[in-house]
Amino acid sequence: MRNPFPPTDSVPGHGRVHLALLPPGTPVLQTLTYQYPLKLISPTPVTITPSADNDSSHQVHTLYILTYGGGIVAGDTITLHLDLDATSRLLILTQGSTKIFKTPTPSTLSRQDMNIHLKSAAALVYLPDPVQPFAQSAFEQTQRFYVHHQPDAPNASICVLDWVCQGRKALGENWDFFKYSSKNEVWLVDGSREHRGPNDSRLLLRDNVTLDASDKAIQTSLMRRMDGLGAFGTLILYGPVFANLATFFMDEFKAIPRIGGRKWDTSDEADDAIRDLEPLVMKRKARQKQETSDGLLWTAALIRGCVVVKFGAREVEGGKRWLRSMLDTEGSVPAHFGDRCLLCLR
Repeated sequence: MRNPFPPTDSVPGHGRVHLALLPPGTPVLQTLTYQYPLKLISPTPVTITPSADNDSSHQVHTLYILTYGGGIVAGDTITLHLDLDATSRLLILTQGSTKIFKTPTPSTLSRQDMNIHLKSAAALVYLPDPVQPFAQSAFEQTQRFYVHHQPDAPNASICVLDWVCQGRKALGENWDFFKYSSKNEVWLVDGSREHRGPNDSRLLLRDNVTLDASDKAIQTSLMRRMDGLGAFGTLILYGPVFANLATFFMDEFKAIPRIGGRKWDTSDEADDAIRDLEPLVMKRKARQKQETSDGLLWTAALIRGCVVVKFGAREVEGGKRWLRSMLDTEGSVPAHFGDRCLLCLR
């Protein structure tokens, strides 16, 4: 008997999302497809009302990236392609840490690849929970963000968090996986041409994090080199929507006490001194005290229009506490994307 159903062209682990702009300017998830082991969920979009930092109302769509079983099995590959039309806004979250399960051999990798194209004035916030590699796991990830530039139009904006934790601490895991590799790239694309060639894209940023401990001797060295950190992450900011946030991170980094400067401790005298300061400085000093308590270290740099923030903390909760404090204090991310955007930091 002839099969009445047409053959499918979908590929296991592949997903495609197109956030289109329909007349008279309404953003709609025109395409949302996925196949096992990838799962995508999109709740009802929220409308952000005008405020001091946001002079017009707009809709924000939310996309949850999930996997069946809560993690990526050895040998599985997840590939996700996203397209954001001009002026659209998308928030990408996860419902928990991305768990990387044990692999039989170091050469059997789990992979996750993401390619996101953003038209002019589009904005993306990607704030996932951390990747959690189990003992004897191997994982590689590549995330590419293509910002399409149009003359006389504002560029797209991205706020991307990429971080990893030591594993299952309750089971004694401490960076004892085989391999973890994550690469993030930001490309500026000439969007004025209908048919683009290889010379129409310019690389703005390439950031690599590679933790390779496939050799047992190197594995011991890796745990020692992490110097007590339980989480390590990267935050990438680019574009006009997050320009104030990028400036805020750079200013706060410059305000970190340097060698020979005054160090705020946990004494009662320090608490009294903090209460007498201006509100912003008071929050900064209180946050610096919390950073010391959480064993948190961080740095920031400006690279071809991208602000790259690197941070590490003794515990995942410490990293969440610090990042939420920074985003809440500056305020532009929740103002433009709503309170839902900070779910992974609670």
